[in-house]
Amino acid sequence: MLAAYAKAPAADDPLSALEVGDRPDPEPADGWVTVDVKAASLNMHDVFTLRGVGIKEDQFPMILGCDGAGTTEDGSEVVIHGVVPSPGWVGDETLDPKRTLLSEKHQGTMARKVVVPERNVLPKPDALSFAEAACLGTAWLTAYRMLFVKSGLRPGQTMLVQGASGGVATALTALGSNAGIRVWVTGSTEEKRAIAEAQGADATFEPGARLPERVDAVFETVGGATWSHSLKSLKPGGTVVIAGATSGDAERGELQRLFFLQLNVVGSTMGTRDELADLLAYLEREGIKPRIGAEVGLADAAEGVKAMIDGDTAGKIVFTT
Repeated sequence: MLAAYAKAPAADDPLSALEVGDRPDPEPADGWVTVDVKAASLNMHDVFTLRGVGIKEDQFPMILGCDGAGTTEDGSEVVIHGVVPSPGWVGDETLDPKRTLLSEKHQGTMARKVVVPERNVLPKPDALSFAEAACLGTAWLTAYRMLFVKSGLRPGQTMLVQGASGGVATALTALGSNAGIRVWVTGSTEEKRAIAEAQGADATFEPGARLPERVDAVFETVGGATWSHSLKSLKPGGTVVIAGATSGDAERGELQRLFFLQLNVVGSTMGTRDELADLLAYLEREGIKPRIGAEVGLADAAEGVKAMIDGDTAGKIVFTT
């Protein structure tokens, strides 16, 4: 079957590690199902895999992709949840120390077929295309958990999203705006700030800009490049929710600011199957659809990966099979 996979780690040149070609069809184990993948979305996790981050060298070649949408053997249209807990785990699977994501231990979704545990497929809302549904299992689920599970925000309060055009950022902007929260967003270019405004942002700013007033919560996926600005942007008692550090770790924790202003730092990782089910119901009820920045065929996966590496995103990058 056709697949986009990492043939070997390449820390300094991740694009060189990408191969698009034939891989063996997967065989489902007991309790697992086969999904004919119609669309899979690209995440920064896939770039990390190409670099060899979070995966052992003996696990290559590894098919990329944490999430996707397709059909099961009985024709059911499904969305894939990419978090796989260890056998027998009960409760929030994101807290399982032995959990894994598709494309870490198990082959990923950027292929014509993928096998996943039965509980990891959920019904696809009819209102969403396969390409739109493929955006949900990682970026949109991460945003949903950050906003509705971790932040403690209420309608009428103000949030700041660091970064305007990536998958998590566009999801946070759309979800926050729809929930009655005032949404401010930073973006490095006028084009990216315009994307945020189109998603419902109330105001946009250049990175590091002084804001008109401090905010109730900041949503971080950038890391070192924006960390200090995030803390300085918070009201006393405010919360920063962090789910990534694409620019690397912060050099300074700014501990004096943290304790003196009683700021809350909350980590957030992906989301549970139940949270994905709630997200799907919420999007269907509210008529919200993910923003797709680029949709390309799986055979042209290198085009999408290069765009992500270069920071040339305008929403989710989706590969269709």
